[in-house]
Amino acid sequence: MTPPPTDTSGHGAGPAERPVVFRNVRPFGAPEPVDLTVAGGLISDRPAPEGAEIIDGGGRIALPTLVDAHIHPDKTTWGGPWESRRAARSLAEFAAQDAELFRRQDRSVAERAYGLMAHAVTRGTRAMRAHADVAPAYGLAGAEGLARARERLRHALDVQIVAFPQHGVLRTPGTARLLAEAARAGVADLLGGIDPAGFDDAPEEQLDLVFGLADRYGVGLDLHLHERGDQGLASLRRILDRTRALSLHGKVTISHVFCLPGLPEAELAAIATELRELDIALTTVAPSGALVLPIARLTAHGVRVGLGSDGVRDSWSPFGNADMLHRAHLLGQARGDRLDAELTSCYETGAHGGADVVGLPRADLSPGSPADFLLVHGECVPQVVVDLPARDLVVRGGRVVARGGVLV
Repeated sequence: MTPPPTDTSGHGAGPAERPVVFRNVRPFGAPEPVDLTVAGGLISDRPAPEGAEIIDGGGRIALPTLVDAHIHPDKTTWGGPWESRRAARSLAEFAAQDAELFRRQDRSVAERAYGLMAHAVTRGTRAMRAHADVAPAYGLAGAEGLARARERLRHALDVQIVAFPQHGVLRTPGTARLLAEAARAGVADLLGGIDPAGFDDAPEEQLDLVFGLADRYGVGLDLHLHERGDQGLASLRRILDRTRALSLHGKVTISHVFCLPGLPEAELAAIATELRELDIALTTVAPSGALVLPIARLTAHGVRVGLGSDGVRDSWSPFGNADMLHRAHLLGQARGDRLDAELTSCYETGAHGGADVVGLPRADLSPGSPADFLLVHGECVPQVVVDLPARDLVVRGGRVVARGGVLV
């Protein structure tokens, strides 16, 4: 058995203070091992200077760390006792169960979210976009709890917080005021929205409100759109029109977008062209083969597409683990991927696609890129996606932040 990677480097916030050499690693499963030199938190193509820290990778594969582009850590019961779930038939019923579960928790949002987010780091996540429910049932407790967890993990994880109106923007009085407060106070980096026609039943009014807040306070938007068919396409059109009218290019993301899978090529191409021109990003959680976004077709048109975990062991579902390598595996299963290139693209969506969505540089192991990578035993990238090996070492900015599944 190959011994675990060993190192003598220090740990803490920011990149490594002195150069580090990760010896005997195979970037992307290359047949021959090489040395990766890190200086100032970036991959360097210069020879390692004297006195550099040495970390032996033991011939492991080096891969970029991943980005969770859509997750709800505030709802999680991760690390707590088992929760028995009840049947629910609508968004409103699920939202009501969220509030009941929130009231039953002995642990704060900050504590529960920290446990889940720290676990994500140990599985190779470098950044996440975290949605926090904002509604009168919670006030801003969810977003504030995520902010405290983010502060504890600032050395290892980038976190963007979305103030998400799970209970509806308009159907639940007081929510719009809380969204404005979250934006005004800087509690949230982005504002959310949800099914303007199918849930709030007031598409024009809801979208005018959330786009108006984004424009007024200079924050981004990440809008849940579960609506399908013509209803979903009509809501999507409204989002495109408002993004254009307010010049919010590059500041809008649409999550799920269940109205896009299955569209004929010509119709999808026309929409993708507008998405690219407005620089609107999309995210999917690969819930099923019928609902996963057509990622290859969208990215071929220049659309940014990321992958996320969605809810993790919350009132909606007992499943989920915030492991983005596992999510890439699920993406391949949902699409029925078989070919090496298809399986590799699953990993790339989880790593590079997510980075594109949240605005981080790609950690592609090239000179000048962030020294954010993980080391695993494996033969090649497709096999890693299928077999889900242990993440033996997770590196952020040249610093080891997790080893053997444990945060350091």
